[in-house]
Amino acid sequence: VQLQASGGGLVQAGGSLRLSCAASGRTFSNYAMGWFRQAPGKEREFVASITWSGGSTNYEDSVKGRFTISRDNTKSTVYLQMNSLKPEDTAVYYCAADYRTVPSASSARRGFVGYWGQGTQVTVSS
Repeated sequence: VQLQASGGGLVQAGGSLRLSCAASGRTFSNYAMGWFRQAPGKEREFVASITWSGGSTNYEDSVKGRFTISRDNTKSTVYLQMNSLKPEDTAVYYCAADYRTVPSASSARRGFVGYWGQGTQVTVSS
């Protein structure tokens, strides 16, 4: 499956952005999806995940209550709505997909995330 992320940009602290990740090449509903991010000089970290049908989601603690992951299987797209953005949210955001496991920090460390998008830059100014 090919993943194309978009929607990044420059926003002031407290603002909002919505990232999109469009999938192509395979049946989208066969893949659990996730978002990860990598800030300059830091390791990639897990942000959020969503199961194949969208029935269950999971979030990294620092984004709980501010970010919402969702998916539209009819549009083969996963979204990340980001509200109340903080300067520490500045990073390149990557979408990820896997057909066997829900993407997570653990699965990414072990190399069990099958597919990655190209990343979209999010910059939050203070």
